[in-house]
Amino acid sequence: MNIDRRQLALPALALGLGLGLTSIVPALAGADEDAVAKKVEAFRAAQAAGNAEGLASLCAEELSYSHSNAKIDTKASLLDGVAKANYKWTSLEYKDPTVKVVGPAAIVRFTFVGEQEFNDGKKTPQNLHILMNWQKQGNDWKLLSRAATKL
Repeated sequence: MNIDRRQLALPALALGLGLGLTSIVPALAGADEDAVAKKVEAFRAAQAAGNAEGLASLCAEELSYSHSNAKIDTKASLLDGVAKANYKWTSLEYKDPTVKVVGPAAIVRFTFVGEQEFNDGKKTPQNLHILMNWQKQGNDWKLLSRAATKL
């Protein structure tokens, strides 16, 4: 097997900078991918905080938000549910996110790992695979749809 030294340039650069290869890829992505990645992180932070107003600004009016239990929310019902939630997130992480921009759309995939603590003290772990579709509206990216599958 022959390995060309050019094939090792990016991994060597990543190691030389003390970064894992996955840490350097977003820096090399396009502006739209970076913008969507920032929106996804803002969504995670607002979700973890139970911040309905923060989520509202990230969601398209036409939002279709599917849960792993087959419940489907509109933007209004999602925000109402967040505002009236009987739980808080004790942890919430979006692991291994990928962003693929295709024209005015972005496809985002990640593993959703977290723990909810309900008002009665019961804790429930969450481990889901998420597919999000974001749409560029003007100069901004809005969450258009989300689907969840239990792992």
